[in-house]
Amino acid sequence: MSPDTTPADGPAVEVEQPVPLEEPAEGVPAVVESERALDEAARAVTAGVGPVAIDAERASGYRYGQRAYLVQLRREGSGTWLVDPIAVPDLSPLDAAIGPAEWILHAATQDLACLAEVGLRPRQLFDTELAARILGLPRVGLAAVVEHYLGLRLAKEHSAVDWSTRPLPDPWLRYAALDVEVLGELRNLMGVDLAAQGKDEWARQEFAALLDWTPVERVDPWRRTSGINTLRSRRGVGVVRELWYARDAIARDRDTSVGRVLPDAALVEIAKALPRDTAALPSGHRAIKRYGRQWVEAVERAVTLPEDELPPRTLPSDGPPPPRVWADKNPVAAERLGATRTALTAFAAEHTIPVENVCSPDPLRRVVWSPPEQRDLDGFRAALAGLGVRRWQADIVAPMLVAAFDAHPGA
Repeated sequence: MSPDTTPADGPAVEVEQPVPLEEPAEGVPAVVESERALDEAARAVTAGVGPVAIDAERASGYRYGQRAYLVQLRREGSGTWLVDPIAVPDLSPLDAAIGPAEWILHAATQDLACLAEVGLRPRQLFDTELAARILGLPRVGLAAVVEHYLGLRLAKEHSAVDWSTRPLPDPWLRYAALDVEVLGELRNLMGVDLAAQGKDEWARQEFAALLDWTPVERVDPWRRTSGINTLRSRRGVGVVRELWYARDAIARDRDTSVGRVLPDAALVEIAKALPRDTAALPSGHRAIKRYGRQWVEAVERAVTLPEDELPPRTLPSDGPPPPRVWADKNPVAAERLGATRTALTAFAAEHTIPVENVCSPDPLRRVVWSPPEQRDLDGFRAALAGLGVRRWQADIVAPMLVAAFDAHPGA
């Protein structure tokens, strides 16, 4: 690394600067675009040893859905491989070649679903982003973690490009190859730190849980439309729902991202205007006019719905009320939650780990608000486990809950 001796307020201080990582060790490999080349890649991966670094590039800001448009793999003794899953959509030969070997990914939940779509599923994995959180690193992006451990600067200027572009430009392919270049070394160093901090079992359980991870299917995804809360009637909410589905259908048919069809703000603007023909549509965004017929038809569907078929403005919650009202609704529960949060915050600070990685707020609130009949360590462990809390987390939080309930007895 090169020193930076620029003085600030005082004597010059030598600061090590990260070294740019600009070129893959073996150069940029050719893209695998045929079954024959895929078989060659599979043979090479089979002949390699150790874990396999894996990454995927999507085009979510440009295309509909979250499919992978490039898959990168690197393994000791196998080199780096760049695979085009559009040209060769079935990557099960690579999956068989990897077998039970450990995957190394960064932010696994971003890529697991699109990799599964092309036939790649891990049997064990190491997530460097999640490991960084458990280790308490101040920044957990791949570039920041690589700089922290290896003193290298990983360029990220192509992270948001349209990976559905064909052919892929050479600078993009170089960027993609570099994303898996040092994951193996990174994983080894992080593994040492996890063990040194006594967090290796925590990480092991977190990684194991990711093997069964699937994206959450949201109830009424249209409710996430920005600005929908400004509509005060069920009819207005119903209009947004119909507009959202119309936009989704256009995006799917055109294979483009929904945001490129029409932004949320424009959907809400149309819902407020309630146009009954294209001439009454708001102006200001060209897609309003371009798909005017679809928007008017969506409004018409919502306007003619019977009152009892309109969606409620908000969905009822199946969980406890917001903590801000606990003091009024259940003062004892509020005291218990406060005591547990205090203990959790202290534990997280002592062990340099984000509080939410020790226990997510939702299961904690649910257990405090509706405690199990058996209010001892076993009872609280079981209640937390039933809400998806990992064993290592429950082992930490259950004693805090016991102490909070003992300190604040009540119903």
